[in-house]
Amino acid sequence: MFRRKFLGVLGAAAVATTAAMPLQAGSQKDIVDTAVSAGSFSTLVAAVQAAGLAGTLKGKGPFTVFAPTDEAFAALPEGTVETLLMPENKDQLVSILTYHVVPAKVMSGDIAGKRAKVLTVQGDRLSVNARNGVKVQGAEVTQADIEATNGVIHVIDKVLLPE
Repeated sequence: MFRRKFLGVLGAAAVATTAAMPLQAGSQKDIVDTAVSAGSFSTLVAAVQAAGLAGTLKGKGPFTVFAPTDEAFAALPEGTVETLLMPENKDQLVSILTYHVVPAKVMSGDIAGKRAKVLTVQGDRLSVNARNGVKVQGAEVTQADIEATNGVIHVIDKVLLPE
């Protein structure tokens, strides 16, 4: 239901992308364009645009983005995403989105077999456990190391919420 609602926010670039494409390493696109091309991050891209962060995430970087899928956003309580997209909630939306971004390029091989606390752009630290699969604040990384020209995307199955 809310995917249709967000298509208007996404703009022409997202509307032109109709088929879901798997994310592939070695992309010649920045993080935002890679997410748009994938087709499974419409909600994330809409939120990034509503928060005014698209220009930043298209910038030089490097960034590591723990990217929740549309299904992860759909699992939030009903009305949460719509409320966050309201202009009066922009600060909260920015805080949540920047909590998913690390201001460095962190590949899975960099942390394999380890636990770490990584500093986010939002200012808090994420707990990353890569000892048995990879979990970030309890969210499972379902696809790792999707390289973009300005960083890397790791797909996660939950939306991370700062405390």
